[in-house]
Amino acid sequence: MDTQHDNALAHALAAIPGPVPPSGVIHIVIPHTNRFTVVGNHLAQHAGLSLVAIGIGVHIQSLPAGSEISIKTLAARFPEGEVRIACALRELEAHGYLRRTRVRLAKGRVATRTVFCNQPGAVLRGGVVPGAPGAPVVAAAVRNPAPAPALVREHLRVPEPEPTLVPEPALVREHLRVREPEPTAVAGARPAPVRLPAPTAPKQPRRPLPHPHALTPERRQAASALLADLRRHAVELVLSEEAVEELVPGVAAWLERDATTDAIRHALTADLPKPLKHPARLLRHRLTALLPPPLPGVHDLTAPRRAPVPPFQTCDGCERAFRSHEPGHCRDCRAPYGEAA
Repeated sequence: MDTQHDNALAHALAAIPGPVPPSGVIHIVIPHTNRFTVVGNHLAQHAGLSLVAIGIGVHIQSLPAGSEISIKTLAARFPEGEVRIACALRELEAHGYLRRTRVRLAKGRVATRTVFCNQPGAVLRGGVVPGAPGAPVVAAAVRNPAPAPALVREHLRVPEPEPTLVPEPALVREHLRVREPEPTAVAGARPAPVRLPAPTAPKQPRRPLPHPHALTPERRQAASALLADLRRHAVELVLSEEAVEELVPGVAAWLERDATTDAIRHALTADLPKPLKHPARLLRHRLTALLPPPLPGVHDLTAPRRAPVPPFQTCDGCERAFRSHEPGHCRDCRAPYGEAA
């Protein structure tokens, strides 16, 4: 059978105006006539936000006003867990896209009020006049008639007007406070607690591979031969020439400490994990973590000498024997003679 071709995709690519880029993504732009949301590139291409935070921000911006966007609701909608969603919401909150405040409702109830701003930079620059071009407007749950495709293309060619700045940003806060939807809280219900990620311990730096005091040619040759011969005893330990050259100092350090080749081979090949994905990393870890201490010398193995024992003396008072380096009185007779003196 011949290779199948996608004729629809080929016609769409042929209809793209202008030259097609030789590499990278190729965009086929079809104007939307319904069910679309305008998202700024400052959010879609934000350099300080993670991909999860950008996706959640676009999802929240596409929802109608009054939609539930709690952590549990988003976790039930998407495959990401509550911890990752909570971290993404904190990222959006840190960059000004999201604002969460605790408000007290009637009868002493407390609810979380969430405000999403599609252009936080415009608000931070000093505020805009409500109703003016570029002013922040809370999305309303009213469906506008879909414009024609020609009108959409004409609108996209017209540049956006610059926002009119005013010195007092209090109008923006008042405008947002008036048009915020009231949260639908159930009587006696408590806001869902936010689970913060557990702090992780800092990763310990990897210990360096041991090196001998003197890497002689004989030790280098013996270490290289031992590493290359490991695959005869364990088929998993097939090392490249570069890995053997890197691990030679570690084996030479074992040989310098009078470790036999059989002992080194047993330490490197015993109880290998199944399957073994990185044999060179495993050998590096074992050569570092299982490095034996130097053998003790002959003088280190001799029994410690006992302290000299004082000889026996005869007490001048009671003639009882006691140990002392000098003659005199025993302990019982020493006290009365000391008091009399």
